Amino acid sequence: MIGVVVPVHNEQDCLAQCLESLCLAVRHPGLAGERVDIVVVLDNCTDASAAIADAYPVETVCISECNVGVARHEGARLLLDRGARWLAFTDADTCVQENWLVSQCRAGCDAVCGDIRLIEWECLPSHWRRRYLDHRRLTGEGRHVHGANLGVSADAYRAVGGFPPLRAHEDVMLVHALKARGFRIAWNRTSRVMTSARREARAPEGLGSLLATIAGEAAQ
Repeated sequence: MIGVVVPVHNEQDCLAQCLESLCLAVRHPGLAGERVDIVVVLDNCTDASAAIADAYPVETVCISECNVGVARHEGARLLLDRGARWLAFTDADTCVQENWLVSQCRAGCDAVCGDIRLIEWECLPSHWRRRYLDHRRLTGEGRHVHGANLGVSADAYRAVGGFPPLRAHEDVMLVHALKARGFRIAWNRTSRVMTSARREARAPEGLGSLLATIAGEAAQ
């Protein structure tokens, strides 16, 4: 069984599109009918996110932590208890490709770090795009970690204790722990998800915060 975890904090504007894309990925023939369970972790939601999730073939879990690391881990724990062999993670403001799960499971590694593409990238101001690309180059080409496009085997996840309870960079810390233990990591730049370019950050120091900073610099 494959498990998918989507942490949600007031995502009524994006959640439906995310779940639509996941439902397509679940039905990909390359999975050969393997069961896929999707868990939506509603973290202190005060909008219509819960009602939107209820319209899809997913399970919802409610927590009140305002902590993406805790939310991801709560979903992962539930799926591991059910016997999931592989865990895939994305975000509620993200749409995955139809072959997203297939490409992760066929990578032959303990973890897969995919890439992201910003929605309506071409519409963003050119100076924003340059600043964003400059920031990505600081990390090193092809070595970016995104919680919106991440997969890990159940054995590897258990071995490192899963996501730490952090409000930001929980994805990076998980991958660092996997590397430290010698697990095989695939950096798949061709596996891209489409994620929001919004500046209203859900996690401190996350992508939204970066874009807000870029916008602030441009305004000065």
